[in-house]
Amino acid sequence: MTHLRKMLLEELERRNYSKTTIRSYVHTIADLARYFHRSPDQLGPEQIREYQAYLFRDRHLASNTVNQRVGAIRFFYNKVLKRKWDVDETPYPKKTIQLPSILSPEEVAHVIESADTPFHRTILLTLYGTGVRRAELTRIKISDVDSQRMVIHIQGGKGRKDRDVMLSPNLLEELRRHYRHLRKKPTTWLFPGGKWHTADHPIDAKVVWQACHIAAQRAGLNKDVHPHTFRHCFATHLLEGGADLRTIQILLGHRDLEETTIYLHLSNRHLSATASPLDALRLYRSSKAE
Repeated sequence: MTHLRKMLLEELERRNYSKTTIRSYVHTIADLARYFHRSPDQLGPEQIREYQAYLFRDRHLASNTVNQRVGAIRFFYNKVLKRKWDVDETPYPKKTIQLPSILSPEEVAHVIESADTPFHRTILLTLYGTGVRRAELTRIKISDVDSQRMVIHIQGGKGRKDRDVMLSPNLLEELRRHYRHLRKKPTTWLFPGGKWHTADHPIDAKVVWQACHIAAQRAGLNKDVHPHTFRHCFATHLLEGGADLRTIQILLGHRDLEETTIYLHLSNRHLSATASPLDALRLYRSSKAE
């Protein structure tokens, strides 16, 4: 481990950043150094601007992803190298807001039933039934499943926040069946890792992604399906079922209600509740009367 890498890790861990963020920041600084074949402490604003352009031009990364990379570089120069960061010299790219792809309830059921293994099927059921993030699912412990209150405790979610999510009777029964079918009964993790799911550590987040990808392929869907798709479907279908935004915000663990309002754009109930002004034109009123 290089001295700079060690310093970066210490600064991130001292601030109690999540493992996912630490991994992302370390990867970004290593990638920056590889691109220029130089130590990152020898690079300045000109090289960082060139690296930004490379990420867009050659790597075809989305602006939000590039923003995350720039944030990692900014942290490295500010907190590790103790250098000033001039936003004008290395500006953040303008963010783009894209509406996520949403599956209908019938499509969700079809994807879940297309899972290649019972283990993967339970993963998909849990994603859709709770709206948890991929990393949060991997860290669910058996003790987090509270069948008395019918909730699942999510510990150390995004931003190091704990919260409770709903536990439906159907999901509870599925989780019990899942536990009974495991070769080695786990004492800690609900989704144990290892080839036969007998390890004393939880599954990797890649397993969750693979479960979604394989099931979507087997279902023959032409839509991009990933773990976050089930989270979007969970929230959108709740909204269409009559749940209020504040409740959905709490269940998703959003810090700001504004993050949750995106689902208003995705809900068929809300979109169809308002008539188009085109329908009010005299031209169409007269044709309907005839």
